[in-house]
Amino acid sequence: MALKVGDKIPEFELRDHNDKPHKISDYKGKKVLLSLHPFAFTPVCKNQMQELDKKYDTFKELGVVPLGLSIDHQPAKAAWAEAIGIKKLPLLTDFWPHGKVSQDMDLFLDDMGTSARANVLIDEEGKVEWIKTYELSEQPDFDEIIDYLK
Repeated sequence: MALKVGDKIPEFELRDHNDKPHKISDYKGKKVLLSLHPFAFTPVCKNQMQELDKKYDTFKELGVVPLGLSIDHQPAKAAWAEAIGIKKLPLLTDFWPHGKVSQDMDLFLDDMGTSARANVLIDEEGKVEWIKTYELSEQPDFDEIIDYLK
């Protein structure tokens, strides 16, 4: 069943590219933007995460904690973050159990073994406030989320 506005986000704890843990319940009282991307070291994912890193402070000013998320392993995410110049954005790794968080949100592509490309805005109570999925070749527009938040 597809994740929709009003649904509660399943509890999870994932490590980021710097091996720091992020528990979704730790963000209660704050909005969170989960920006899912299929694979590190691919062009659209690179552009997506670089754009979100550039807009990191804008989201923070709007009261939103932005997080990238893919199924890549932590060392790969660390190397990728350095290679593409990620400075602020935590890149979460949904590697093991393979894609469990993406699967729990029904945003996992079984035929490809990866997460979908999606943006999920979670409200202060841990419920989906806004969600959009994209074609794998489509660059997400973060300005539409910023406009929504304003």
